[in-house]
Amino acid sequence: MLPLATLAAGLAGSVYLWHTNPHEGGGLLPRCPVNWATGLQCPACGGTRMAYDLLHGDVAAALHDNAVLLLLGVPLAAWVGGRWLYEGLRGRRYVPRLGGRAGMAAIVGIAVVWAVVRNVMG
Repeated sequence: MLPLATLAAGLAGSVYLWHTNPHEGGGLLPRCPVNWATGLQCPACGGTRMAYDLLHGDVAAALHDNAVLLLLGVPLAAWVGGRWLYEGLRGRRYVPRLGGRAGMAAIVGIAVVWAVVRNVMG
């Protein structure tokens, strides 16, 4: 039931985002707390703009908004979410395993490098 509820919430959020352009501001979209507090971009900054651009079929703009999140995060989220839904519909519990400590270290390492690169390069 939880995977279906999460999917429904994601669809509702997508419908709202479809009609609310985060590039213009003024909507009820939250600002990144890291960016608000420090002025720096966190590894996920641009994710809302990226999702908006993807919903409107503008892959080039989505790539500009957050390249690493688009190329690595979206496929990973699709895999984990799809697997969670698949297992949930069969009545099984799914707990993602991202490669143990090595997998988590890789994810954190990529996020840190991406944050540094995007803030140094502008």
